[in-house]
Amino acid sequence: MFPLAFPLKILSRAAKNDLVLDPFCGRGTTNYAARLLGLDSVGVDSSPVAAAITAAKLVGPLPSTIVAEASDILAKKAPCDVPRGDFWDWAFHAETLLDLCKFRAALLEDCTTSARIALRGIILGALHGPRQKTAPSYFSNQSPRTYAPKPAYAVRFWRDRELEPPRVELLDVIRRRAGRYYSAGPQPLGIARLGDSRTPVMVAAPSSRFSWVVTSPPYYGMRTYLPDQWLRNWFLGGPPEVDYGTLGQVSHKGPDIFASDLRKVWKNGRAASADGARLVIRFGGIADRSANPHEIIMLSLAETGWRTQTVKPAGSASDGKRQANSFLRNRSEPIEEFVVWARAA
Repeated sequence: MFPLAFPLKILSRAAKNDLVLDPFCGRGTTNYAARLLGLDSVGVDSSPVAAAITAAKLVGPLPSTIVAEASDILAKKAPCDVPRGDFWDWAFHAETLLDLCKFRAALLEDCTTSARIALRGIILGALHGPRQKTAPSYFSNQSPRTYAPKPAYAVRFWRDRELEPPRVELLDVIRRRAGRYYSAGPQPLGIARLGDSRTPVMVAAPSSRFSWVVTSPPYYGMRTYLPDQWLRNWFLGGPPEVDYGTLGQVSHKGPDIFASDLRKVWKNGRAASADGARLVIRFGGIADRSANPHEIIMLSLAETGWRTQTVKPAGSASDGKRQANSFLRNRSEPIEEFVVWARAA
């Protein structure tokens, strides 16, 4: 995960018709940077949340079309499955939750148009986050926006502070966000794929070969990507409780196994890339793992067809974590990151 400025600076060196790949697209930052620069791209991720958010950054419907689609969905009295329990009672106002479930059912049935893809992305972004003193920006009770709190702890947090969930008019939030994100965007460009980049077909180029592969794979030992997004995953059709499954994720059973899984991705990316293509990897480590992240990445790149050129420090990954840490009892330490540049041999 990295700020938009990172891929923008890298891809500003690209030629007009260069094709870009991010095999661990996450929030779609690389793909959105490519779109801003007029470059076609492919983003792949095994997380339904990541793929949906990336897809929303690559379409360009009019804000009025998004709002009209949302209004039509809310107006229909279609049956929907509403989850029950303490968490849901405290996380969302009952009427807000019912509206969310209407959107969930409708978008699970059909999310093929650009307006619905954008609407789905807007709802995912606004699903949970901090309460505002002015107009609400999120649908939930007080929460972090970057990850979903675990139910038992969240209920204690809200109950101890007597934080009742607010009634939020979803259409108002959708209207504001649609205007902010889709009023004057660049031309729609790029593809988001839900899948495992260890599978060659998932990173296949749609036309010419890739000239750039810019990515940040999961850090070794960081298994919380899917559980941390359990609430957004529920909206996309997942279970109404935390999912600790690892299907489609690289293995964290040991540094060598982890590096071997990454190696499959780099090999697939090389097979789909032109000679002389660039690979840029932003990577780091976590405090409770003794494995050396630099050694892991170097091991993963061995015999992949990529020749390492430089390794440079990228600072820490602590930016933007103050709001998330406010919900935690124990604050996390910043992660030191580095950037690897390699070229297709």
